[in-house]
Amino acid sequence: MGSVRRRTQLHRLFTSQRLNLPRLWRMGGPFTLRARSGASGLGGEHATGRLGRMVGRRPDFGDLYDLLGRAGRNVELSTSLLRELMRSWPDGAEKRLELVDVEHANDAVTHDIVHLLHARLAVPFDRSDVLALASGLDDVVDFAEEVADYLGLYRVEAPMDQAVELADTLAAAGSEVALALGALDGSPDLAEAHRHLAEIDRLEDEGDRILRAGLTALFDGGVDPMAVIRWKDIFERIEDAIDACDSVAHTLRGIAVKRT
Repeated sequence: MGSVRRRTQLHRLFTSQRLNLPRLWRMGGPFTLRARSGASGLGGEHATGRLGRMVGRRPDFGDLYDLLGRAGRNVELSTSLLRELMRSWPDGAEKRLELVDVEHANDAVTHDIVHLLHARLAVPFDRSDVLALASGLDDVVDFAEEVADYLGLYRVEAPMDQAVELADTLAAAGSEVALALGALDGSPDLAEAHRHLAEIDRLEDEGDRILRAGLTALFDGGVDPMAVIRWKDIFERIEDAIDACDSVAHTLRGIAVKRT
């Protein structure tokens, strides 16, 4: 009888002139408005799709996908700028200023994503995954800008070959990240992103190899100890950016698993 009474109450709430979502939330029912995966509100396309069918319209997540896409493009742009800067150093100092502008722009995008999560009842997948994507993308841009800053602060005269190679690898990973993010609003299993995610994994392994080669060259070549410290910092920051790309790829894989 309790179940019948609750369903009757839910029916009255939905057919009344005003939809009392807070009360529905408390009551639960044959459908539940809380995501099963934790503090994600109406997280997950399955739950939001059911709610959308009941109230007559599926939620529109275009603004969130747009923000994530902008962050992805900032990743692609910042890593590309760093590659050009590393290849042309000590010329091309204006690219350092461009990287600062991109870093500030992406901070604003990250802020908008966080604000949207607080303002929206429904999101297409777990809020923790949205935050992980935003944070990982922002990390890539921050690390790229930090490497450019190090080149100037440390007064680097010319780039090491391994640094150029590592920057090329990062730029390739940044491009793959942007392409993978474009599949978020496609099929639930992110089928279009799989080859990009696999390539990011390969590039992360390649980055590890180049990092080891660069550190070996530093310690085996009789390089000035101060130069060793400076280049070690630069190498590790580029590698941090590549690792952040790989972290984004792992988050996207997790989203695909949860959506299927």
